[in-house]
Amino acid sequence: MKLAIIGATGLVGRKLLEIIEEKSLSFDKIITAASPKSKGTIINISNKKYKIVTLQEALNFKPDIAIFSAGSKVSQEWAPIFAKKNIFVIDNSSQWRMDPNIKLIVPEINGNLITNEDKIIANPNCSTIQLVMALKPIYDNFKIKRIVISTYQAVSGSGKKALDQLDYERKNKFDSNKYYPHKIDLNLIPHIDNFLDNGYSKEELKIINETKKILDDHNIKITATAVRVPIANCHSLSVNLELQEEFNLSEIRDLLKNTEGLKVVDDPFKNEYPMPIDANNCDLVRIGRIRKDLDHPKALNMWVVADNIRKGAATNALEIIKYINDLKTIKI
Repeated sequence: MKLAIIGATGLVGRKLLEIIEEKSLSFDKIITAASPKSKGTIINISNKKYKIVTLQEALNFKPDIAIFSAGSKVSQEWAPIFAKKNIFVIDNSSQWRMDPNIKLIVPEINGNLITNEDKIIANPNCSTIQLVMALKPIYDNFKIKRIVISTYQAVSGSGKKALDQLDYERKNKFDSNKYYPHKIDLNLIPHIDNFLDNGYSKEELKIINETKKILDDHNIKITATAVRVPIANCHSLSVNLELQEEFNLSEIRDLLKNTEGLKVVDDPFKNEYPMPIDANNCDLVRIGRIRKDLDHPKALNMWVVADNIRKGAATNALEIIKYINDLKTIKI
């Protein structure tokens, strides 16, 4: 199998290469591509060197699968070109997520939907991935009527320029090319992506709409507030769920504990709860602070933390490849 990584010089592209080495995934060839200005650049990942080529050169290598992590504009232009060459495209941008003809995949939840005809497969928003991982076992057993979400999203979700701004500010340096409209260090910014006329940001609507699509339930009522916080990596979510059926907390905890990909960390009296510092560079979605809503007999609260670059993008894409493998009978 030949794999192309489009956007290999970015945070997600580099993380993909790290995980491939860490998990000893075997590919016949790994093609690393980026913008023309990066052509010929050598990047060193886990003591291995990768030479950057252009997207056209990557296409000429005829990869079996291409993971796109280069932004919506690149995906809009190039993903259909790769797909027409019978190449499976796994796209990390928001370009195709809400297209009714494109499947939005979290492998643990709906990977079985992938077919040979799905030449473009969308990877969800990083916050959406960790949210639906936590929701799915509860949804299957109790159904969910309404969700209220507040996200606390790390700076890495905005890319390298944002991380540079955080670093400069912590070092008391001036950066004229700052990413955010405000200082991010020692601050919170309730602004992720552009605002729309209804007062919501695009990020908030991504979480709302993608969750409904993945769970295949457009009757769930969902509202969201997305906030950028001054940490480098790992997103956290405060989630309030109104279920359709009554429950007890032991049932909820048992469901979550027995779901692959989740880790329950929930003993607040011993200071045990999910934190970004523990989730960093980990594939597990951590869940804690599980408690009943004091004013609603069918509602509960929980706190969900995961690595947004790893689980929220890179690992999800690589896990999709396993399902494509089964279709193509190519083993890695």
